Amino acid sequence: MPPAARAPPGARGWQTRRAPGPDAERSTPAVREHLDFCLSLHQRFPASGAASTCWSPYSVVSALGLAAAATAGATRQELVTALRSDPGPLGRAVGAAADLPGAGDGGPELAVANTLWTRSDVPVEDAYLQQLRGWPGSAVRSAPFAEDPDGARRSINADVADTTRGLIPELLDAGSVHPNTVAALVNALYLKLAWQHPFDTAATKRRAFHAPGGRREVATMRHTRTFGYAAQHGWQVVALPLAGGAEAVVLLPDGELTAAEPDLDAARLTDLLQAPQDRRLDLYLPKFEVTGRAELQQPLGALGVRTLFTPAADFSALTSLPLRVSTIVHQAVLEADESGIEGAAATAVMMRLTSAVREPDPLVVRVDRPFLFLVRHPGTGLVYFLARVTDPS
Repeated sequence: MPPAARAPPGARGWQTRRAPGPDAERSTPAVREHLDFCLSLHQRFPASGAASTCWSPYSVVSALGLAAAATAGATRQELVTALRSDPGPLGRAVGAAADLPGAGDGGPELAVANTLWTRSDVPVEDAYLQQLRGWPGSAVRSAPFAEDPDGARRSINADVADTTRGLIPELLDAGSVHPNTVAALVNALYLKLAWQHPFDTAATKRRAFHAPGGRREVATMRHTRTFGYAAQHGWQVVALPLAGGAEAVVLLPDGELTAAEPDLDAARLTDLLQAPQDRRLDLYLPKFEVTGRAELQQPLGALGVRTLFTPAADFSALTSLPLRVSTIVHQAVLEADESGIEGAAATAVMMRLTSAVREPDPLVVRVDRPFLFLVRHPGTGLVYFLARVTDPS
């Protein structure tokens, strides 16, 4: 099977108009449903509520959306229900979110790959290949799953490492690809965005942060200027603009994160993301690097995705061969410093046979305890990264 060329980022999406402001289109049903999926899986992500972690909703919905497009019957319906979207609209949103203004012109750095890896003798339906071409960074590649499974693993890892600029060098561990693996759907994402208003490195000092294990001194940035700010529902919200029109959002609970996070639902999160108004702040934000890695079979099973992993799985939209998903592996890393944010993520769906007026005194916002951190695309509201930061390092 000849490899397909990487498709250019899509120009159409779920919500494709360029919004006049960061929140102009974020109250649509599709956005609320996406946030509901984000929170539902985040609450089931296999990590302790007291531990820092990170994952990429964008990467996961990309891989699962391509899996949904490859399935039929109950298998497809379970995925559509979990994702809160059909593959068509979801693919358009993923494409739109892969298109940031200024990317590739010395501005935002964004790379997306959506690759179908197959054994050379696997027949792939033409209709599925046509759908795949509509997703950003699409390609079809063959891998020697049967005769050299570890070679196939190394090829997939090398492709992911290339897309993620080396931040995810080994998505698939040794032994994770078996001789009876016949196909894999792999998404990889790299995102590097500068703050529209960078922090001054001279203002970064070691300051107190109240981690679950006790007070620590961590490198904390400081910026005094106008940001989007709100305080409601027991949370403080700070919106920090990024290059390309994207934004980062700090969600700082009034009390303990472990108590507030379980009560954060899609309706409340939508309110919080729409609430910020310009306010002059004296903002203290710790530098951080968080990572996350998980297999997603159990979290997705809790969302009702079960048939996918059984012999009853229906992949007839992809191939005439009887397939089931053996594992779904996800890994992500996100870093924030004075210049901006840098993140990478990858998701692999492995298949076997059967985001001159006097100024008032600034409001001091000290992000000195565990918080949530989101990075979102401006036009679609898709969440690139969702992190829990409990112990910055």
